[in-house]
Amino acid sequence: MDAREMKIEAAAVALSYVENGMRLGIGTGSTAEEFVRLLAERVADGLSVVGVPTSERTARLCVELGVPLMSLDELPELDLTIDGADEVDSKLRLIKGGGGALLREKIVASASSRMIVIADESKVVETLGAFKLPIEVNPFGIVTTRLAVERTAARLGLTGAIEPRRSGGGIFTTDGGHHILDASFGRIPDAEALATALNAIPGVVEQGLFINMASIAIIAGAAGVRTLKADS
Repeated sequence: MDAREMKIEAAAVALSYVENGMRLGIGTGSTAEEFVRLLAERVADGLSVVGVPTSERTARLCVELGVPLMSLDELPELDLTIDGADEVDSKLRLIKGGGGALLREKIVASASSRMIVIADESKVVETLGAFKLPIEVNPFGIVTTRLAVERTAARLGLTGAIEPRRSGGGIFTTDGGHHILDASFGRIPDAEALATALNAIPGVVEQGLFINMASIAIIAGAAGVRTLKADS
């Protein structure tokens, strides 16, 4: 299977967890989009669900394909969120935010009774950090915030460039009007300590470490699809 076929396989297994009448959080990114396409086929066949999208991009795709949507204010409690990940380890700790929607993704996942992650096998790692850690920040005082992030990382023994994300020749802006710092740590031995420290920095809106949020990870690879649970 090529990378897209793996994503479709993982999305198909995730779809088996969706039941009639569910309130669904719907993630952002290429793997989540494959899930939306499969979900839309089931909706066309009569499946009754309502989705809460984690980004404007996901919302546009859902509308285009006929998946019913509501806002999180209208559906503040969700049954299930299905989303992709940039990295996942054996404890189902995640790095997310490569698509730029980490704040909304984390809010939606937190509003859900369960979160299922779908990914191809390239996203499974022993230690988080090879993928740049996205840190969503307020545009005001972004240089000050970046320096604080650098000092915090150094206290935890982490090194590597921390740079504003760019897009189209300018600074990338999230759906919420924030910017993202991408931190190239390479390896994060203590994800919990880093998450706690980053959350304490004024100017940091959210960081891309998703800890104790995913209950299942559905991983597709050349040998087929496997389901991971924490420490399985």
